[in-house]
Amino acid sequence: MARSKSTKRYTVTSALPYANGPKHIGHLAGAYIPADVYVRYLRSNGEDVVFVCGSDEHGTAIPNQALKENTTPQAIIDKYHALMRDCFYKLGMTFDVYHRTSDPLHHKTSQELFLDLHKKGLLKEEISDQYFDDEAKVFLADRYIVGTCPKCGHDNAYGDQCEKCGSSLSPTELINPKSTLTGKAPVLRPTKHWYLPLDHYEPWLKEWILKSHKDDWKVNVYGQCKSWIDAGLQPRAMTRDLDWGIKVPLEGAEGKVLYVWFDAPIGYISATRALFNELSSNKQNYATPQSEFKNVKEDDWKKYWQDDETKLVHFIGKDNIVFHCIIFPIMLHAQGEFIMPDNVPANEFMNLEGDKMSTSRGWSIEMHEYLEDFPDKPDVLRYALLTNLPEAKDSEFTWKDFQSKNNNELVAILGNFVNRAIVLTQKYFDNKIPARGELMPLDKKLIDHLSTFPNLIGESIETFKFREATSQLMDVARMGNKYFADTEPWKVFSQNPDRVATILNLALQIGANLSILMEPFLPFSAEKLRSILGIDKLNWDSAGSADILTTGHSLGTTTLLFEKIEDDIVEKQIKKLMEKKENVSDENTINAIKAEISYDEFAKMDMRTAKVIAAERVEKSKKLLKLTVDTGLDKRTVMSGIAEHFSPEEMIGKQVTVLVNLVPRKIMGVESQGMILMASDVNGSLRLLQADAEPGSAIS
Repeated sequence: MARSKSTKRYTVTSALPYANGPKHIGHLAGAYIPADVYVRYLRSNGEDVVFVCGSDEHGTAIPNQALKENTTPQAIIDKYHALMRDCFYKLGMTFDVYHRTSDPLHHKTSQELFLDLHKKGLLKEEISDQYFDDEAKVFLADRYIVGTCPKCGHDNAYGDQCEKCGSSLSPTELINPKSTLTGKAPVLRPTKHWYLPLDHYEPWLKEWILKSHKDDWKVNVYGQCKSWIDAGLQPRAMTRDLDWGIKVPLEGAEGKVLYVWFDAPIGYISATRALFNELSSNKQNYATPQSEFKNVKEDDWKKYWQDDETKLVHFIGKDNIVFHCIIFPIMLHAQGEFIMPDNVPANEFMNLEGDKMSTSRGWSIEMHEYLEDFPDKPDVLRYALLTNLPEAKDSEFTWKDFQSKNNNELVAILGNFVNRAIVLTQKYFDNKIPARGELMPLDKKLIDHLSTFPNLIGESIETFKFREATSQLMDVARMGNKYFADTEPWKVFSQNPDRVATILNLALQIGANLSILMEPFLPFSAEKLRSILGIDKLNWDSAGSADILTTGHSLGTTTLLFEKIEDDIVEKQIKKLMEKKENVSDENTINAIKAEISYDEFAKMDMRTAKVIAAERVEKSKKLLKLTVDTGLDKRTVMSGIAEHFSPEEMIGKQVTVLVNLVPRKIMGVESQGMILMASDVNGSLRLLQADAEPGSAIS
């Protein structure tokens, strides 16, 4: 075991997701499934662990979504908190508590920490110029401002961060900033806020991160931290001019709330407090997997946040590194009573079918959507994500790979091994564990190899190498299949049934080991396997043994661990994804000028005038019209996403401009042979690009 002898307990956190909408499977790959594997493993080792998460219910994303859905911020957080919580538990997350930052205890905890820093003189009160929307008559918080990122040129960066390159920003750094409320350019006006002087803590950060964690933090995490520290930190306001959020508990701070990235990470602490409040009063509102939570006191939460023998680990995505490695640790260090994170194993991003996953663009698989379509396959998703985690660089999820991982690995390797062992035992030994006889060299080698896997897999988990650990788990089943291939018990039984008894005894011992080793990764399947074997749940220290199952033990009811996923199921999901993207409206913003191209590149485009001679709506699509156009050279079909702006009747007879040499592609089963060129204004309204010329006239 790689753990320090001084570690008495663990506090493990998963990033608090914004309660402004459903969350996609890329989030699962970043901060949730790896954390759950880690926690399940620790618990199987008998460790004292608190695993906390909860909904982040403040910040501008909440009122923004309320505007979109024409409702209140409270209604938004109530709706999405419940949705996310239920999805997480259905996918096997074993949070001890899934809390809410709208809870009064969280407000109290955040205000207490803010006041403590203020009383110690660690916050600096300043009047500074900040962006103001003259039309909306409000100061604009960071996420109410978008513009071009000065670091990478992305044209839709937020005022606090560019989500494309991950750079931490301030609103005044944006090029051509715009208000997300009105689309207007904001103006600078003076306002008062309380700043945390991050620059004062640079020497401490250099010692704590750059020296102490150079060798044990992931390269991507350490590299980002070093980059920010080397560039020089700046004071950051811990308050905002907003109505929605935690009120700043000071006189003269009317109309101001705590910065969401001040209060959000405190949500880990308030969630732990809430858990122990419940446990100390013998309530059962939260999931509490650990039997160790007995006879607790309300203040016992402090052991998990203020005791040096507690190991704190934050699981996050790479876009949250600065907050969990720089800002939150500075807050806790300045306050003086809290432990620092031992590790922050942040993952990179998971893309989807060749493009960045994005709910707003309709290019995503939401957790609830997956569960609706595959309610009996939470472990298949866990496995597909674990084998492709973006641990060191961005990775990609595809439905074909999902199918392949299920059919070629879970079914063909793991499920096949277990099924063969069970079926042969039923056939030859009346569904009971046969007695083991004389061991051959091959058997002894198998037993020795089996004994190595618990430590091998455990070490990978403890060093946050979850892809490696998942592969090692599958190697146990591969070993079992090879053992069957080498011994061929179905051929041997008629001549030597005692030899087959030994073979099947050892094969079933491998199955019992799998029921333990699978638990962190595939918990539902591990439970299913225990039922098949007729055994209770065992801890990690039982794994590695070839004597788990006793001779004569009766196996349970046989069932398949996994089932094949057919091609039509996958094709249906791909089609659903394409339709979803087509039906999502584009953001109502004017995009910045794209990168320059040469004249030769432009000259490759063949744009011509054409006349629409037929038009119809596309079934099951809000956005698409199927147009037949006369280009003067031919008549062709063009699928165009303009149905929300033009009716079919309006389009018939219209003169349009068509890009005619675009490579044809199928859209909802129809081959589109070009693209209708349109202009989009700031409000997202489309206008036809028309030219006074006969069909077929070239645009140049």
